[in-house]
Order: sequence, then C-alpha cells, then structure tokens
Amino acid sequence: MTEKSNGLNWLSKITPPGMSKIFSKRDTPDNLWVKCPISEEMVFHKDLEAGMFVTPAGHHMRITPAYRFQFTFDGEYTEIDTPEVAKDPLKFRDDKPYTTRLAAARKKTGRDDAMAIAHGQIGGLDSVVLVQNFAFMGGSLGMAAGESFIKAAELALSRKAPLIVFTAAGGARMQEGALSLMQMPRTTLAVDMLREAGLPYVVVLTDPTTGGVTASYAMLGDIHIAEPGALIGFAGPRVIEQTIREKLPEGFQRAEYLLEKGMVDKVVHRADIPATLARMLRVLMKKPGTSMPASLTPPPPDHVVTDGGSH
Repeated sequence: MTEKSNGLNWLSKITPPGMSKIFSKRDTPDNLWVKCPISEEMVFHKDLEAGMFVTPAGHHMRITPAYRFQFTFDGEYTEIDTPEVAKDPLKFRDDKPYTTRLAAARKKTGRDDAMAIAHGQIGGLDSVVLVQNFAFMGGSLGMAAGESFIKAAELALSRKAPLIVFTAAGGARMQEGALSLMQMPRTTLAVDMLREAGLPYVVVLTDPTTGGVTASYAMLGDIHIAEPGALIGFAGPRVIEQTIREKLPEGFQRAEYLLEKGMVDKVVHRADIPATLARMLRVLMKKPGTSMPASLTPPPPDHVVTDGGSH
C-alpha cells in the first residue's frame, strides 16, 4: 500500500499535531483567484470585487443580488422578504427530487429562491429593484419568482416609485411544469399595472437572459439596458444552429448585436449603470432637474424660426 492510499504524505509526517486545523481549507477560499473567460488571465478576487466583478478584459461576471443592490443604490437600501409558495406542487422528480434541488440551491446561495427585492434611492430618486439570481437553479422562472415579481410591482405602486428589474435566467423552471409557464402572463399583467399607474418599468438585461423570461417581462420595459457581452435571446445559439443548419453571425444574440438591431436601447458598463438609471428615471418621472442623456438629446436644428424671421 502506498502512502497516498493510506491518506498520508510527507507533509503530514512533519506537521505538528493541531497545526493542520489552524490552516484549514476554509482559510483558503476556492475563488481566491478567478480566471477571466475572455483573456484567461487570473484575477485576484479582491481586485475583482473592487472592479465590480468586471475583469480587466471587460468581461462582466455574474454577481449576487447583494452585490447588485450594493452597486446600484446610492447607499443604504431595505431588502424585502419574498413571498412563500408551495415547495413541490407537482411532486416532481428526475434523477433527484425537486425538494432536494431546492434545498441545495438554498444552501448554496443563502436565499429562498431566484428573486430578491429591495428599495432605496438611485440618484436621489426612490426606486424598487428586483434582481434575478442566476446562481439559484439558473435563475429559472417558477412560482416563487413570479410571486416575487408581482410583489415588487405592488411595492413600486404603493411607493409610487419606478421598478427596475435585473434579469438573468435560463428560462422557465421545468420542475414546476405549466405552473411555471403561467408566470409569464402573470408578470405581464403586473407590468401593465405599472403602465396604467404611469410608473417607469426599466429592464437591465444581464448574462444570460433567455427562454420564457425573454418571452415575457424581460422585453416589456419602457427602456432596455444591457451589460456588455450579455447573451440575450429565446433559444440558445447552439439550438438555433442545429435547427436552421447554418452558422450564426459573430456575436449573434449578444447585447451589442441586439443594440445594432434595435432590441436594446443602450449597452452600459456596470460601473455606469447607476448614473444611467438616475438620468433616465428623472426623465421618465419628470422630476426637477431633469436633463436628457447626451445620447438621447436631438441635434440642434439648422435654423430657428422666431417672430422676427429666420436666423
């Protein structure tokens, strides 16, 4: 039997008793260094956090709701509990029971489901923010997510505040079957309530936003902002290529491509999103001090006609 098979190595022989507990694996997190998917450069986690989880190559990494709230609001914010729903209405099971998958996702993220709600100020303007967490079962849209969307919309209505939704999802949650698909029209009705009340509904599309989420509330905003490089679409590019048996254009379904085709209003770096939202919300809410963003300001006319004639 080798030393390896005995679970020993040369270091364990010379390490004093108790020292291994002091330097446990918990003291060295697995994400101390993170590889950038674009440049393959290793980035120190603290530097990545300081840069809002945007790598030096410009890749916008997926982030948690807590970071999203921290990066978006002016300062303090209040997080709202999400509604409780039936845990496993269909008693669904694939290779694992649905309840087991839910428990694992909750342990991994520390949250009950894929949505998080908070309210605070953005540019001094009271706002409600709903964040979809891709780390929770791919941000899939189920009953809990649908109820959270409706609660966020109702909170915006009660506070007479705009609703900003950061989307990130692989689509509907298959473990809830038709019940998950029913959330698409339900969230659409919630958006209609905001419109009837004259309150802005702004969508920030992050990587990835696909499936039933794209087919419903993700594309119903008054304004659509996207983070650079975000994948946005209904079916994934691989599925489309296999269906049409053709190679898709470079960058197909990425934020920049959709901006060019008119499906996205603006592609904004993560660091600039709060200021961009503040300007747009003040215009939409007709608040004092409103000024049109430079990108939306029309060019001056060639001449101005007054009572005195042309100049």
